[in-house]
Amino acid sequence: MKVLTHTIKPKIPEVLAPLEEMAHNLWISWNFDAITLFIRLDYEVWAESRQNPAKMLGSVSQERFESAAADDSFLAALKEVYSRFQAYKNSPPWYRGDYKDTVAYFSMEYGLDPSLPIYSGGLGILSGDHMKTSSDLGLPLVGVGLLYRQGYFRQYLNADGFQQEEYPENDWYNMPVRRCETKDGQPVKIVVEMAGEHIVAKVWVVSVGRASLYLLDTNIEENSPENRTITATLYGGDKEMRIRQEILLGIGGIRALRALGINPAVAHMNEGHAAFLGLERIRELMQAEGLSFAEASQALWSTNIFTTHTPVPAGNERFSIELMYKYFHDWIGQIGLDWKDFLALGREHPQDESETFCMTVLALKLSAYANAVSELHGHVSRGMWKSIWPGLTEDEVPIGHVTNGVHTRTWIPYTLLEVLDRYFGPRFEEEPVNLDIWDRIIRISDDELWRTHERRRERLVAFVRDRLKKQMRRLGVSEKSLARADDALSPSVLTISFARRFATYKRGKLLLSDPDRLIKLLSDKDRPIQIIFAGKAHPHDLPGKEIIKDLVHFSQRDDVAGRLVFLEDYDMTMARYMTSGSDIWLNTPRRPLEASGTSGMKAGINGVINCSVLDGWWAEGYNPECGWAIGKGEEYVDTEMQDEIESNALYDLLEREIIPAFYERGRDGLPRDWIKMIKCSIRDTGKRFCSHRMLKEYTEKYYLPALENAERLRADKYKTAKAAAAYLEKARREWSFISIEEIFTDGRPVLERGDRMGVGARINLGSLKPEEVLVELYHGPLASTGEIFNPDRVEMAAGETVGTVWEYTVNIVCQTTGKHGYSVRVLPKHEGLVHPFIPELVRWA
Repeated sequence: MKVLTHTIKPKIPEVLAPLEEMAHNLWISWNFDAITLFIRLDYEVWAESRQNPAKMLGSVSQERFESAAADDSFLAALKEVYSRFQAYKNSPPWYRGDYKDTVAYFSMEYGLDPSLPIYSGGLGILSGDHMKTSSDLGLPLVGVGLLYRQGYFRQYLNADGFQQEEYPENDWYNMPVRRCETKDGQPVKIVVEMAGEHIVAKVWVVSVGRASLYLLDTNIEENSPENRTITATLYGGDKEMRIRQEILLGIGGIRALRALGINPAVAHMNEGHAAFLGLERIRELMQAEGLSFAEASQALWSTNIFTTHTPVPAGNERFSIELMYKYFHDWIGQIGLDWKDFLALGREHPQDESETFCMTVLALKLSAYANAVSELHGHVSRGMWKSIWPGLTEDEVPIGHVTNGVHTRTWIPYTLLEVLDRYFGPRFEEEPVNLDIWDRIIRISDDELWRTHERRRERLVAFVRDRLKKQMRRLGVSEKSLARADDALSPSVLTISFARRFATYKRGKLLLSDPDRLIKLLSDKDRPIQIIFAGKAHPHDLPGKEIIKDLVHFSQRDDVAGRLVFLEDYDMTMARYMTSGSDIWLNTPRRPLEASGTSGMKAGINGVINCSVLDGWWAEGYNPECGWAIGKGEEYVDTEMQDEIESNALYDLLEREIIPAFYERGRDGLPRDWIKMIKCSIRDTGKRFCSHRMLKEYTEKYYLPALENAERLRADKYKTAKAAAAYLEKARREWSFISIEEIFTDGRPVLERGDRMGVGARINLGSLKPEEVLVELYHGPLASTGEIFNPDRVEMAAGETVGTVWEYTVNIVCQTTGKHGYSVRVLPKHEGLVHPFIPELVRWA
């Protein structure tokens, strides 16, 4: 059956036209006064649309539109909000560079707003906050992703508490996305080859303040039914579906930007899913400039940025060689690589023919700039991937860190935001990178801050009761049983929340390890606690689903019911209630398996006190004045012992510190010590873990240098890249002939602090010249294991030569006491290298 289509738009009076513009810009997602306009227009329709302003406008009656158009009060509010919207878009940005080149930010998911369900969890929420903050700062950045027809699954529980999944269809014509069109009004489309098939993708755009996010969609008539499902679900399907999605994201995403006339001079891969973009960029440059693969990859190496997010090996995408052969064996002819060299790009050990192809390895090898998402995660990542750089010490593996942050105005509810705006002043909104302004939290009176927090807890309890009723109605319980939901939780009781993905390493049941002890805390008449659990398990994670089921069963016990609850279908809306209305935010991962954990930041910035294992961000954010740590950062081999020790530590914290601190009140009824912790939490989290600090750090450490590299390479017509590629080819060919034949010193066995010591080395460079190598003295205190720790690196100078043997020398000052050691090493050196840490190019004495 042939179906002809047309699109119906709402008929909105001209005076209300700004509503439609704002409904299609996610600026409203962090501006509550804009949301208020839609609520005021028609609250029932707003609720029915699941807080989707674009969909809502298509459901409001024409009579209500006409009524609002004649309401001078509504029009005045609309004018004020729209003026703020325009002022935001036109205000001078923090970024002061030019906009001829663009940073293209690629992510598999984006958590921007509940009205756009194309995210699953923390990675997507981070990507969404990244886009919003980029808008705030006015960065030359665009986002690239996929437009999932069904998004991530919706979670519901059956009568036994076991997780079930459903995948509702998204209606893009009633969501805040718009079709990208050519000048003649035709949809922008691109083509990607996959295993001999031509896949066509349509391009859509999401406006995020003054930033743009472009999303690719294969659910169009040009594709076969099977190929239309490539963008059906997020993280759905088998490995073959995953590789198809990642080819579309990486290769198709670059082509989409080209089709839109956007120059992605710098590419930022948010996790390894998008790593194929590096190959497409190389192919483009080879074709446009006539470069070899080595020259093009060297040129683009200095313009690629990669962020790794997972310290769990299983979380790093790997594809079988058979699957890679199917999708890339013919494709690699376009980049002039043989099959073995191509596979080597995705292998830690290129000679191991049994090793699968890893997207993280590909991204690391193609990127000069790489980072983890917390300080601890940086240390873990360097340990995970050090085999790519044999010969480097672990601390020198070129993976830095930029600790994640959260978008302040998205995650602080309007009730608290009004207070902060009033006391912090207009610069709080206008200058988001002015982090010292968070120190003004001390200006807020204890009474006002506590009353504000109590109102948020009351809203959370009301939200939980409403959600519980909906869960119970769906299961068909009686009206009498429904009444129990009205008594669930209390608006005045210490409220602990645990909300995250239910992977086993996050230990969602740690609090249930001693049920009797927990029940005693829940049912204490004078100082009770109450607990809210929420979160999803991956559809294929049966152990995670069993954890949820056990929690649900426990919550249904007669001595627990109403005091501990599990809420189904955790999403951004629920997260906002929980991270702002709880008293304690609980996190219990097995260190060091939590990369960052931004939910704790969202809680902390709202004055919800964190109680967590010292993992992820909390390892650097913990301060005893504003939160609690479970343990002292220990790592265990015996996980059962770890669970027992840390569950006991958690119970001890609750009984001896947390509960007494919450319920200890002065004559005025205020928990003064608790309020001090709230203020400390808001101040420290706001200053150190907001996304504006994060984006400023990305810009200064990575974006600006990468943009400068791109401009410089173009300016000299890639001569530097060609020279660097030729140099590396020579260095790899000659490196095995380098030998450090002798190290000598004028230092005595025992020296005094302040003494100078000369160190020299005779090094056979083979056919390489001194200007082509970096010779370093590597020295520092000696550990009991014989290893140098906290080393200093000092470049040595070339002197006399006999044939190909050069004498290098350097003088150092003895500054610290104790046993010291030193060695000499050789690294590559060329002006075209961002850093000298090139895989397999290091020679030690």
